[in-house]
Amino acid sequence: MWDMDLSVLNAVLATGAILVYVAGCTPQPVAEQPLDVQLFQSWELQPGDVVAGYAVTGGLGDISIALKGNSIYAPYEGRLQPNKPGCVLFSSADVPNYLLRLCGMKNPQFGLRKAGEAIGIAEALQFALLNKRADGQWALVEPSKQILQQMLQPR
Repeated sequence: MWDMDLSVLNAVLATGAILVYVAGCTPQPVAEQPLDVQLFQSWELQPGDVVAGYAVTGGLGDISIALKGNSIYAPYEGRLQPNKPGCVLFSSADVPNYLLRLCGMKNPQFGLRKAGEAIGIAEALQFALLNKRADGQWALVEPSKQILQQMLQPR
């Protein structure tokens, strides 16, 4: 009788140990707070808006890139945060006066990211570069080809 009880107890303890191990080793998703920025330019339609039931994924000042499901990479060390629906912002202490707005990304990897690390994928990426003005607002500016190449090619 005690032999059966000990084998049951051992099985329960082993199962519990496995569950604790799996739960402790499973990476937890990073909970990033949405980052909202005040744009200097103002247009009626903005990425994240919905028109006739369809999501607006780009706007005036965005560059559209047909990625066909390929990855997007961090151009330098920084943080990926949610922005508006369908959009994220990438920021870095290395370039504090610039934000990268990326719309249309799937599976964004929020949180701190190293240079060259995959941050998500996209079928069609809408990309905008924002520059912080002296008044604290952000203005859309033209990005360089170099930064786009860094974001589209693994290192």
